[in-house]
Amino acid sequence: MDTQVADPLLGTLVDGRYRIRGRVARGGMATVYTAVDERLERTVALKIIHPAQVRDAAGQAFSLDRFTDEAKTIARLTHPNVVAVYDQGTHLGLPYLVMEYVRGRTLRDILAERRRLTPVEALAVMEQVLAALAAAHRAGLVHRDVKPENVLVAEAPTGGSHNLIDAVAKVADFGLARAVEASADDPSGGQLMATVAYVAPELVTDGHADPRSDVYSAGIVLFEMLTGRVPYDAERPVDVAWQHVDRDVPPPSRIVAGLPAALDELVAKATRRSPGGRPTDAGALLTAVQAARETVTASSAATQRLRPVEQETVVVSHVVPRDRPSWARLPDTQQPAPRSRRRPAPAPTSPLDRLKARYQQLMADPRGRTALTATAVVLVLLVLTGGWWLGFGRYEVTPQLVNLTKDQAISTLTSAGLAYELADPQYREDVPKDVVLVQNPPPGERVVRGGIVKLTLSNGPERYLVPDVVGKSWELAVADLQAAPLKLKPVKLAEKYDDLAPKGTVLSTDPKADTEVKPGAEVKVVVSKGKAPLSVPFVEGKSLAEATDTLQKMGLRVVVERVESDKPYDTVVKQTPANGAGVEANDEVKLQVSNNQNVKAMPEVRNARCGDAEGLLASMGLQVEVRGVLGDKNWFKVVNQDPAPNTAVQQGQHVIIDCQLG
Repeated sequence: MDTQVADPLLGTLVDGRYRIRGRVARGGMATVYTAVDERLERTVALKIIHPAQVRDAAGQAFSLDRFTDEAKTIARLTHPNVVAVYDQGTHLGLPYLVMEYVRGRTLRDILAERRRLTPVEALAVMEQVLAALAAAHRAGLVHRDVKPENVLVAEAPTGGSHNLIDAVAKVADFGLARAVEASADDPSGGQLMATVAYVAPELVTDGHADPRSDVYSAGIVLFEMLTGRVPYDAERPVDVAWQHVDRDVPPPSRIVAGLPAALDELVAKATRRSPGGRPTDAGALLTAVQAARETVTASSAATQRLRPVEQETVVVSHVVPRDRPSWARLPDTQQPAPRSRRRPAPAPTSPLDRLKARYQQLMADPRGRTALTATAVVLVLLVLTGGWWLGFGRYEVTPQLVNLTKDQAISTLTSAGLAYELADPQYREDVPKDVVLVQNPPPGERVVRGGIVKLTLSNGPERYLVPDVVGKSWELAVADLQAAPLKLKPVKLAEKYDDLAPKGTVLSTDPKADTEVKPGAEVKVVVSKGKAPLSVPFVEGKSLAEATDTLQKMGLRVVVERVESDKPYDTVVKQTPANGAGVEANDEVKLQVSNNQNVKAMPEVRNARCGDAEGLLASMGLQVEVRGVLGDKNWFKVVNQDPAPNTAVQQGQHVIIDCQLG
């Protein structure tokens, strides 16, 4: 049982009608919940497709139209051994199905508890599974994923969790695998919408499935019910799948000694590697299973002895299985007709003698001769009419469908009285999506009225989304970009320093992540060289001369941009890169410097010759007061100044320098 902790859908009202109450199970394709239909006040099962199936690895959108068509077809499939479908829709962009809620367990749960079933129990369950599959095959549906997980066993009203003979088995998930498969990659790309332990060989080799594929999977399920294991096992799923292609399924009696030979023959018939060697559909296999069940029941009953009557022992040579209760009875199940106890009639006259006598009787009577002639004429007409019908009348000419849209092709086939089947679509750069590429039979060939024409549609141009590899190592990024079916060409465009990204990690790609590209397209990658060897110092607020001197001593290039500012003239307002940023030698540092001519920074004049300092300040338009000078000013040096260095001053402002002999 799946945990229900932190599931955001619990308690949610779906489509204004279905209130989710609990989570039943979670699989690779969907999650199943119990819900209450608040409109009809009944408990239902709600299956919601996973987001990963809605957008697959190839980036193709989920085929909601195909899912809706499959749901409608399944809803029309009414059978006591099929889990009924009541409704379908989407919730938060995720497709869902509303189905019958079956109170019981899956066949997988029963096998996990009991390991294997008795032959009579296994055949009783298999009869109901095949009855459901037979109904689906008559409706043109192929299940594609027959396995114990998709067989629900309802508890018998007679009680007892081990009473499988009277229990009702129901098959679930008709068409769901096919609806998801229609949105997934080409099977040649490696995706196989089936469970490898039960997959038919033709699904592995060419991805083709028909009713005989379900027959094969049902045979594997029967093998597992009888033996408690599947026939093949391996470390990798692909190795299991190819064993179905390369090896014959062993007889169950080789695993469990004492099983009747009829069961070995039944499993062998259902699991032949060539589809042509199997029963044509589940209905044909159902007939064989019913016959085997009578044989197995009779064989087990033949050894049963009744109590002595008048010192004689009665040996029962055949026991007719008791009839199922009405609620568990299979459709079209009939009890064997009782044998007649009347004495056999004497052997009839030879058919040739009777025919000869009747002919002589007719020819002796004129009216008989006339009737015989009329009969001969009618027979000739019937033969001619039948010959015309068999040779020409029952056929239609296949219309031209290539280059038509899907809707146009279906409309044309419907008007001609023909059915259609969709093959796996193919990518084409020059043909829009859902346009017919290939038809089989080709145009102009004859096909039986009501027959099927297989259509191969275009999937449009093949496009994939660039995966997000920023932050990954170069090796992992290459693996992601070259993974099938993308097989992109990563090119290391450049390497640059980055203070945050470790050396060898991806900084950016061109095209960026989630951009659509063709398979094999080139993707340019920028990789980090790690933290830069130099750190930019903080020079904002300093004079241009001081900042330039500091940066150039570090081996950096200075680029000056004059900007309007309220800061003093030649004061650094902003620097790029910022303080502490990593750079390497000869990198460029851009300084934005104030161009305010009206306000300047008081220069540093301490330790300068008094005359030189006075001249510099006077050239800036300042009123200079010199203190402490007696005689030649060049004999004196500045020991103090007011205002202090880098203080903002304006033209005509009074400033003071203190000098002393030195």
